[in-house]
Amino acid sequence: MSSLHWYQRNFFQTLIRERQVRFGFVVTTLVLIFALVGPLLVPFEPTALIGMTYGPPEGKSFLGYDYIGHDVWSRVLAGGASIIWMTLAASLVALIIGSSLGILAAFARNKIDQFVTWLTDVFMAFPDIILVLLIVSMLGREPWLIVLTVSIAFIPGVVRLARSVALNLVEQEYIEAARMLGYSKTYILFREILPNMLTPLLIHLGVMLTWAVGMLSGLAFLGYGVAPPAADWGLMINENRAGLLVQPWAVFAPVILIALFALGTNVLAEGVGRAAARIEEK
Repeated sequence: MSSLHWYQRNFFQTLIRERQVRFGFVVTTLVLIFALVGPLLVPFEPTALIGMTYGPPEGKSFLGYDYIGHDVWSRVLAGGASIIWMTLAASLVALIIGSSLGILAAFARNKIDQFVTWLTDVFMAFPDIILVLLIVSMLGREPWLIVLTVSIAFIPGVVRLARSVALNLVEQEYIEAARMLGYSKTYILFREILPNMLTPLLIHLGVMLTWAVGMLSGLAFLGYGVAPPAADWGLMINENRAGLLVQPWAVFAPVILIALFALGTNVLAEGVGRAAARIEEK
């Protein structure tokens, strides 16, 4: 049986049996559905001023009003789409670019490897949040630019992980046997290397999702995220922090949803790691 078939049969069966995977998947999926469907269910226009400042809950506005009279529930429903898609996009871009560079460096084993390793070390010398704030403050806070910037901060970690795993795999006996049998590098990469790299990369993706949603929320809180009056969970925390004691739901609601997404992705990543460990024991 090939590595790919073995991976598919055993890995996904073990995933389904893992409680943490099921819990993390359910929590993450529910938040994703809420963020994607929420904008279609808003009772009021999220940017409309319909109530008094920090007004209490009433009628359809059962979470009250924010710092200038927006309906909090409408902004909560509409505010997840931006931060969630930016989180997913930043993490996936970092995963694709970082893993590609890491595999290239591992296969090259020459000046390309040295250059990629040096560049990775240079970027990892800067704290992620400092690097992101520096770039965003200089170039602006367009959503696509924020996604790209967060991706750049995460790519070095992915490169280092992918290179390390790939270097270990290319030295395995079954890879050397495949070379001796005349299989092409492309065949070896896609049939033998990548299937065995998916587990650590998937685990790291879950961790990056947790980091990304936290970083994007932090950027919005510091005023470097989505520009007002757009609805965004991170921005809501920044806008309404001054009235926390008067109207707590304007802050608590987005905080709870961000925390649930971070919890779900983190538990999911940990569950995938446990499932992978169980497979290795077999």
